[in-house]
Amino acid sequence: MEVVNDNAAVLSNFEVFSLLNDIQQGTNDQKKPNKFLQNLATISYETIKYLEKTPCNLQNSEVIGKFMTALKPFNLTKAEKLQLLNHRPSTAVEIQLLIEESEERLSEEQVDDLLQVIQDNLPTDEVADEDIEED
Repeated sequence: MEVVNDNAAVLSNFEVFSLLNDIQQGTNDQKKPNKFLQNLATISYETIKYLEKTPCNLQNSEVIGKFMTALKPFNLTKAEKLQLLNHRPSTAVEIQLLIEESEERLSEEQVDDLLQVIQDNLPTDEVADEDIEED
């Protein structure tokens, strides 16, 4: 995945994860941080390690495209769609936290439908979920 204009929009966790991996591997004309940029190298490494444990590790461009298309009937803002993509909520309470004024904008049935769209379109790692719950 290529970042066309780094100031044009916010990035999803998947895009950040992909970009940092490209930098680490020196692919797609990305320059790997050198010894003079040690802080950047450390931040990149720590960010990658964190993102590997989030839902973005299981996403790809096709999954994200299908998910965004499936969200159209809900009239969500770009920021709300990004929050849903990054956090992959699994309960109505999480939806309330991520979508502004969700109680007024979405019925209970729509919230259930939205949770189903998330479950159907965003992959999950059952083992990782169980590990997180145990911690």
